[in-house]
Formats: sequence, structure tokens, C-alpha cells
Amino acid sequence: MVVNIYDAKTRLSALIAQVERTGEEVVIRRHNVPVAKLVPFRPVLPPRRLGGWGEVTVSEDFDVLPDEVADAFAGRHA
Repeated sequence: MVVNIYDAKTRLSALIAQVERTGEEVVIRRHNVPVAKLVPFRPVLPPRRLGGWGEVTVSEDFDVLPDEVADAFAGRHA
């Protein structure tokens, strides 16, 4: 949506409510030139740290597929 500065000043509360409700951005123009944009707020999350769980131990039989699971993948039902 595009509005001029006068409309933006007059209807700022309504425009903010619309951005919150729809997520649509509003471009504000002065003399038909874009000068600002009203956008939904999205908090900046800190980057995830690798290894955040601490030390992980993998079981010796991690790669061993149980027979019933292998049969199910192969289409064989018990």
C-alpha cells in the first residue's frame, strides 16, 4: 500500500493496525517520492550457537536398524 505523508499523519494509528493485522508494508511518499516504509516488527534473534546442547554421546548401535523397522521400510508387515 502507498500513502502520502498527509494521509500517513492523519491515519497513522489505523495504518499501524493494518500492518499488524495483515503484515502488508506501507510506503509513505512525499511529492510522489517514497521516503519511508512502515513494516511489521520482527525481532532480531541472536544467531544459534553450534553445540548448544553441550557434549553429545552417540550410542554404539546408533546405525543398527531394528528388524521390524527395516521390514516396514521394505513393505513387509508382520
